[in-house]
Amino acid sequence: MNAWEKGLAAKFKAANPKIRTFVYKDLSSTRGYACENGVDDADLPTGVGYCEADPSWFLRGADGRRFEYEGYRDHWQMDVGNTDYQNAWAENVVASSAKAFDGVFMDNALFACDTYHPGACPAAYPTDAAMREAYVSMLANTRQKFVDAGLETVANLSDARLHEGAWDSYVDHLDGGFDEWWLTFGDTDLLSEYPQGWSRQIAQITANEARGRTTWVQPHHSGAEQPFRYAFASYLLAAGSRTAISEIEQTDRYDTPSPWRAEYDWDLGDPLGPHREVAENVHRRDFECGTVIVNANRTSSAPVTVTLSESQKNERGVPVSSVALPGTSGSVLRKACQGVRSSCTGSGRATITGHEAW
Repeated sequence: MNAWEKGLAAKFKAANPKIRTFVYKDLSSTRGYACENGVDDADLPTGVGYCEADPSWFLRGADGRRFEYEGYRDHWQMDVGNTDYQNAWAENVVASSAKAFDGVFMDNALFACDTYHPGACPAAYPTDAAMREAYVSMLANTRQKFVDAGLETVANLSDARLHEGAWDSYVDHLDGGFDEWWLTFGDTDLLSEYPQGWSRQIAQITANEARGRTTWVQPHHSGAEQPFRYAFASYLLAAGSRTAISEIEQTDRYDTPSPWRAEYDWDLGDPLGPHREVAENVHRRDFECGTVIVNANRTSSAPVTVTLSESQKNERGVPVSSVALPGTSGSVLRKACQGVRSSCTGSGRATITGHEAW
């Protein structure tokens, strides 16, 4: 939620004390629009106010000018590697959030030096590697402040898959990660397997589950059948008790909740093991009460048939003994299962609301 939604956070907690609420705070920018007549707003979408910020905390290009996010007016990029900025950011966030929220959602933990200003890197961080080192420094140096305050931290790690080892190096200093662009980038733009593709995003969940870390994933699609089933089945291949999925159709459209689907209430029972490859780029995970299969080969590639050891119901409730899946598609199958209580089902899905637009 946004920082000014403390009252709403309290209502959620009153309705269900198990709910964990996170406040939105941008790691990377300060906002000029949140300062008026030289005074910063009381509740900020960032950790440092524009008027409060020391001039040395603004990132600058080779020409000496400050970086403004392309497409996001009055968002000014800050020097996350500056220790004074790190401390001010964390101390401000803790002071304003610890009594009202359970955690902090840190937006824009970036990986490339030219994000939001393509082709132009800051003078202080002229390479992607240098930029990543600055972010790791900020997350590492501020970690204990959030631990001491009892605040969980989850950062937006979108595009981590493009940089080997980046996801884990950031999560080392967090309680979890959020991938804002996960597997489906629209109804027809679906991420298949290649060195920086499907398996890297599945590995994000696997790695976090193994370390007791939280993972939020957000596929983009309109609800069309193929992208929904591809994303949902892929999610179930790796998800455990600390992973949640919430779809969105349009970027930054957090003004309405994403839809609830019948599939989220299906009880597959406990997984019988990790997912395994049963054909080239085709993966399967068996559950006590069903089976999940994903074909991560490129879109429109020939269907691959996977035979089941017993009849199961497909998504339409039709009994099948095999499924044939073309590239970038998935299937969640169910079978009769008596007396099983599930600890890992589709109901791990969560809706992320109130997210501040970049």
